[in-house]
Amino acid sequence: MTFSICVRESCGDHDRFGVAVTTRMPGIGDLSPFVSQDGAVAIQGHVTGALGPQIIELLADDYHLDDVVRTVLNPEVDPENRQIHGVDRHGTTTYTGEACNDWSGHLAGADYSVAGNLLESGEVLDAMADSYEDSDRRERLAKRLIDALEAGEEAGGDHRDLDIQSAALRVFDPEAPLGDSYYNDLRTNATWTPLADLREQYELGVRGRKIVAERYDWD
Repeated sequence: MTFSICVRESCGDHDRFGVAVTTRMPGIGDLSPFVSQDGAVAIQGHVTGALGPQIIELLADDYHLDDVVRTVLNPEVDPENRQIHGVDRHGTTTYTGEACNDWSGHLAGADYSVAGNLLESGEVLDAMADSYEDSDRRERLAKRLIDALEAGEEAGGDHRDLDIQSAALRVFDPEAPLGDSYYNDLRTNATWTPLADLREQYELGVRGRKIVAERYDWD
């Protein structure tokens, strides 16, 4: 009951991973976006918080995400109602169960994937993909992930009429500066304006990181 984007970016001798998600329900930050030095994954549909940590743990053991998703989608976890997508060092993986509510689907690009269910239409995913592909790599990934979510919302987003909404993003970059979590690990758990709130948190995080860096002489 959400839409999201997962990204891998090669940065010379290391990889940066990011994931961002929004939904017309509260608390998505605890359930859907998962990221580590090995990949980024979004869990959607009939969400269970157990699948994400399990996938990240298996990625740490050097399993490919494609194999991991097939492993965790066993009959006991109701795979028909699940939606999982993400990216690791080996490529993108997308899965949408047959019982996910319309409109549901996914797209995979070069080192990124987008997916959603209960959407206004497939144009939501097209807009997110276009936003990311056209983004300026010189800008922070967190900002560009929010841009992609906003593009999806402008294209129709989640079609349900529910007031209490949420959004979250996580970025993992082993070469990021001290204090990057100020703007790379954000969530709005219950709000009427999740994406506007997420962008405000991002902008305040960037500003706060700059203030702290100047005060404590961070590089």
